[in-house]
Amino acid sequence: MSGSDFHVHGPHDHELEHAAQHEPKGLAGQLAVITAILATLGAFFSYMGGATQANAGLYKNNAAITKTEAANRWNYYQAKSGKQNLAELAVDLAPTEEQRARYRDKIARYETEKNEIKLHAEKLEAESADWDRKSDEQMHLHHRWAQATTTLQVGIALAAIALLTRRRWMEYATVGVGFVGTALGVAAWLHL
Repeated sequence: MSGSDFHVHGPHDHELEHAAQHEPKGLAGQLAVITAILATLGAFFSYMGGATQANAGLYKNNAAITKTEAANRWNYYQAKSGKQNLAELAVDLAPTEEQRARYRDKIARYETEKNEIKLHAEKLEAESADWDRKSDEQMHLHHRWAQATTTLQVGIALAAIALLTRRRWMEYATVGVGFVGTALGVAAWLHL
């Protein structure tokens, strides 16, 4: 540019200026915006689908660990029951009242210990069932996010077909499928 306000630019510069000054018009511009929106939503939905799948696996793992702890407690309960049964037999076989009294004390102690072990085992089983329920909920959400993502991907594919065929009704189909995918994503967000 010179001091006399004389300005020369090439045809490419002219097209860039024209594109910057005017919003995209026509089918191609509309499909570009629709595709960008669908791709953005799809990326978010895909992330949420992966996150819920990871949560489901983590919760299922916690359920298995807790179930194993409960099984260990039940094994301990059985061991105490076996000792209690031997002490009950010893009461019948003990030659003196002093020995029988000592075995009766052991029986009472085993009974108390068994009750505590049983309560802990039942608590662990309930906790394991809760982890399983949470895992199932997360898998349901994962499937909903996956459905939403897949539907948006179909919408993006329809946008490409609409652009190639220059069919306006395909653009409407793209928008319709995009709305369905978005609705599925909203359903996942609302835990439906």
